[in-house]
Amino acid sequence: MTGLGLVSPAGVGTELTWRGVCAGVGTATEDPALASAPVGISCRVPPYDADAQFGAAEAWRLDRFVQLSLLAAREAVSDSGLEPAHWDGTRVGVVIGSAAGGVATFESQHAGFLERGPKGVSALFHPMALVNMVSGRLAIEFDATGPNLVTATACASGATAIGVARDLLVSGACDVVIAGGTEAAISPTFVTGFARMGALSRQSARPSSASRPFDANRDGFVIGEGAGVLILERLDHARRRGADVRAKLVGYGASADASHVTAPHPQGRGIEQAMRRACTDAGLQPEQVGHINAHGTSTQLNDAVEAEAIRLLFGAEVPVTSTKGVTGHTLGAAGAIEAALTVLSLSRQTLPPTANLERLDPAITLDVVTGRPRPVATSYALTNSAGFGGHNVSLAFAV
Repeated sequence: MTGLGLVSPAGVGTELTWRGVCAGVGTATEDPALASAPVGISCRVPPYDADAQFGAAEAWRLDRFVQLSLLAAREAVSDSGLEPAHWDGTRVGVVIGSAAGGVATFESQHAGFLERGPKGVSALFHPMALVNMVSGRLAIEFDATGPNLVTATACASGATAIGVARDLLVSGACDVVIAGGTEAAISPTFVTGFARMGALSRQSARPSSASRPFDANRDGFVIGEGAGVLILERLDHARRRGADVRAKLVGYGASADASHVTAPHPQGRGIEQAMRRACTDAGLQPEQVGHINAHGTSTQLNDAVEAEAIRLLFGAEVPVTSTKGVTGHTLGAAGAIEAALTVLSLSRQTLPPTANLERLDPAITLDVVTGRPRPVATSYALTNSAGFGGHNVSLAFAV
């Protein structure tokens, strides 16, 4: 792993995001765009000048989920020291995860159709909204003509993308893969769907503390948006060019709950299997893992089930963090954002706190990092992701 790029509610850019999650202050606020939805809070990416970033003639043609991915990918490629103008694009792949794609475009075009009929629908509807357009846009941006894929495993999409990217490198199909996840699905209809399911926090009176992973008073997640992109290279390729290797992706485990379309397996069978497979793939014993960045959504079921699976496999002493207390749940981007934060935790030997954890759920017997960042001395860490449909992914990183 030679490059990182982050765009999140904690900040536009890797350093701002890192500082934000280490500060441990939730970013959720009242969202005027959700005034018609049953829950009106969200975690938005701070404002940026799209016209300056993409040009006024191009910015309006890009759905926000693509804009965020481009910002993150530009930073990641720059951070890696690679120069697209000089690389062999046939050996460069793109794998990006997204759960929802161009939700904002879908909603606006549907409104136009209802109001004006066919003339209210833009010819750019599909190029803007289709979920695969994000990887296509990145390929155009960086002249990457290798395998070009989008993964859609709900809230595990970004982590799945990184795992698939790793497989492309191991197979020899690519030397470099631009991998990650992106999401910008904060819209009234989309948010209302989650609210109707009872998945969202209703603690709107104190928005910044509504996302509270592992807390006894948690009642649902807060929707967020963002993008995370990692540059993955074959180790021999990185060494030949003298790259700064930030971390190594040493293990990838994936599984399906095969239990319920929205709820995790009651005994955590799927997430435990994914973590076990990641450790086996990496050649790790559980006691070697010194940190776990949990999926930790702030929902009753996920946090309890994931916590028990971690305890059974790793014991109660392994330090656990969920950064969703700060960022909210960025859906398909979450796995990639959290993978990047796990790499930063390892490279800086610092664990961000779990924001808004005021009283640990008595049923959760884990060492959850809270209050302030914690120094750590470890070479190995895992990050977990899970999604509706029963998808589970665990990634193991080493320094």
